[in-house]
Amino acid sequence: MRAVDIIIKKRDGFELTKEEIQFFIQGFTDGSIDNYQASALTMAIFFNGMTDQEATYLTESILHSGDVLDLSAIEGIKVDKHSTGGVGDKTSLVVGPLVASLGIKFAKMSGRGLGHTGGTLDKLEAIPGYDINMPEENFIKQVNQIGIALVGQTGELAPADKKLYALRDVTGTVESIPLIASSIMSKKLASGADAICLDVKVGSGAFMKNEEDATKLATLMVNIGKNCGKNMTAILTNMDEPLGLAVGNSLEVIEAINTLNGKGPKDFTELCLEVAAHLVVDGKRAKTIEEARNLLQHQIDTKEGLHTLAKLVKAQGGNEEYIYHPEKFKEAAHKIAVLSDKDGYVTHIDALAIGNAAMMLGAGRSKIGDAIDHSVGIVLAKKVNDIVKKGDILAILHTNKTQNDEIAQIVSDAYTIGKNTVDSRLILKIIK
Repeated sequence: MRAVDIIIKKRDGFELTKEEIQFFIQGFTDGSIDNYQASALTMAIFFNGMTDQEATYLTESILHSGDVLDLSAIEGIKVDKHSTGGVGDKTSLVVGPLVASLGIKFAKMSGRGLGHTGGTLDKLEAIPGYDINMPEENFIKQVNQIGIALVGQTGELAPADKKLYALRDVTGTVESIPLIASSIMSKKLASGADAICLDVKVGSGAFMKNEEDATKLATLMVNIGKNCGKNMTAILTNMDEPLGLAVGNSLEVIEAINTLNGKGPKDFTELCLEVAAHLVVDGKRAKTIEEARNLLQHQIDTKEGLHTLAKLVKAQGGNEEYIYHPEKFKEAAHKIAVLSDKDGYVTHIDALAIGNAAMMLGAGRSKIGDAIDHSVGIVLAKKVNDIVKKGDILAILHTNKTQNDEIAQIVSDAYTIGKNTVDSRLILKIIK
């Protein structure tokens, strides 16, 4: 078998076999197949696509290029969630504790953020003492004991994906749906869960800008997961405005705490309940989504979800007092209000612009290794379809910088004010 023959076969639009894909990924991982040949294959995939079966083979080959977690020692059904990335997305901090409080095992390995704001790990590290590092045996023990662990990746999961992504990033093949799907699903499958809920973002603040492409990606990821024996759900959600009100690490943790106290923003609460409900059904704790929602609302009303978050924080070395007293979080030195210059209704908020503004404040990374300032960020005062008058506060910058005029202008420009309200739905589609 030769790499060039596989490249030619895909270039000419034919379907690759499992053996051909395995051969290529193994060779690329161990260095016997060069970058220029891998570049040629990814470009052929970019133009000719892949069948669902090919994409499954590719995912499995990437998955088995490194460590695969064996979570069989964890009792019961293991569930996980994944978001394709959005502005203000702190969903794991609410969904995980809520699901775990109902006796369903939530075993999640997360990554750091690169871009708008920090990832789940960066948000957790805003809690003093929280340790994201944990040996695999401790990870399994903790999930068995308290039902939840949120840690950084252990071992080397899907090393072929890291090599492939670096290559795609510089060869114009990042946007290929089969390559995106295999990248995401190889890491999710390597993490060992039985059921996975995917939150696929759509809109200006998301990687997928339109519903058609997001549907293709979500459908393919669901099919890959099902082909690998997993219970799968994908929820397409609107990212044409930031999720919730808070953008920035400790600010988002506080918003997650407020949500577990029953005082979260409407859109963020809705999404958390939707994602968690599907995991509760897959975890065999409820038969219907409606039943699951009622159980989850009870866990909010009784503070059981909040108590589970506190248990998680304590188990991983963090100070659980911050969960019950979020006023303890360090605040930024300055709070600067961004005001509306006209009357009307908010018709759009450019989520990407808000995310970039938060990154400029220090809440995110422009390159790997950048330090994050956990205290800074942006809190929105107005959302889409809210009425505003000239001089009303649109958002508040939480900043440690002395010069903020440019960032304030970016936030102001992110808001579109019109004469009428607009149609706006958070949950666009559910794919099973």
